[in-house]
Amino acid sequence: MMLSPDQPDPDLSWSQSDTESLLDSFKVEYTPVPAEPADGEGKARSLSVPALSREEKRRRRRATAKYRSAHATRERIRVEAFNVAFAELRKLLPTLPPDKKLSKIEILRLAICYISYLNHVLDV
Repeated sequence: MMLSPDQPDPDLSWSQSDTESLLDSFKVEYTPVPAEPADGEGKARSLSVPALSREEKRRRRRATAKYRSAHATRERIRVEAFNVAFAELRKLLPTLPPDKKLSKIEILRLAICYISYLNHVLDV
């Protein structure tokens, strides 16, 4: 059975007016919200998120576990390189006994004295 566009289908229990009334029941009243607060209203009423300062962005980025883990790894590598450098400097300095454990400040002071001694020997 062929229907023309003007002829409704007799088997359908609803009509176009039923469809329109159904769609009308789903309509929601829309009230636009202003992007900027009106005069006299504070920014606290604004729905937008306030822009973060550079310092706040840095704080939030540093608060992540991934950042802290990477920073801790970099710090361990830096401290290890620092300790290796002190160990190499310690090997170059004459002490009695040669295997005596020295603190970092003692190593630096001994290096200063040893360099001064070597300069004195070269000047004579």
